Amino acid sequence: MPGSQSPRHICVTLALYIAALVFAAGPDSATRAQESGADLALVLAIDCSYSVDRTEFDLQVRGTAQALIDPEVLEAIANNRHGRILVSVVQWSSEKSQVFSVPWMPVSNAAEALSLAARIREQKRQTAEGATSISGAIGAAIEAFSRLPVRADRYVIDISGDGTNNRGERVEDARNRSVAAGITINGLTILNEIYWLHHYFRNHVIGGPGAFVEIANDYAAYREAIRKKILREIRGNWVS
Repeated sequence: MPGSQSPRHICVTLALYIAALVFAAGPDSATRAQESGADLALVLAIDCSYSVDRTEFDLQVRGTAQALIDPEVLEAIANNRHGRILVSVVQWSSEKSQVFSVPWMPVSNAAEALSLAARIREQKRQTAEGATSISGAIGAAIEAFSRLPVRADRYVIDISGDGTNNRGERVEDARNRSVAAGITINGLTILNEIYWLHHYFRNHVIGGPGAFVEIANDYAAYREAIRKKILREIRGNWVS
């Protein structure tokens, strides 16, 4: 039975499996990771507004961490030109509450993926509880790209949320600034409260080349949705 194994045993087994997968890819992936640049710089923006309770926050955090050590995700990273992505995490709620809980970290191999996943999984909720300012999250993410350690081929903001923008700058204005700066915004909508939220994101939030919306019908479905979303972003192939 799956429940008969401890979480530590599962984590160690997964780590060994991922390490074997990356090692089997040969030395080329390690060599490309040393090159100057990255295939993707990705800001993962986690909703911490009033509508997100402690359990829902934990599901976002654990799902995101698990996605980044998924073997298929690591294989996609290795198959790109540089063999490396950069990831940062921002928690967001109201227009004045955005906190970068995980700074820019590289992922070019299993060890780096495990390190990033641990940082994401261990983060505490740091934003002040507040309204839903998607525009504030976009603004903070745009600023984060100015702190990148190396250049990237593509720049993406990954907004997860379960509500519409109700504070701060018009979300369309923030989106337009992002697109003008060459940054794509994708969305992951959690439809636990607003069944039409994915339509709202398509019309008002996402933008840039290949922008798309991934859907999670509820928080229980978040883990698989974020895995699929990150995989599509790494591959740069946004055809469903």
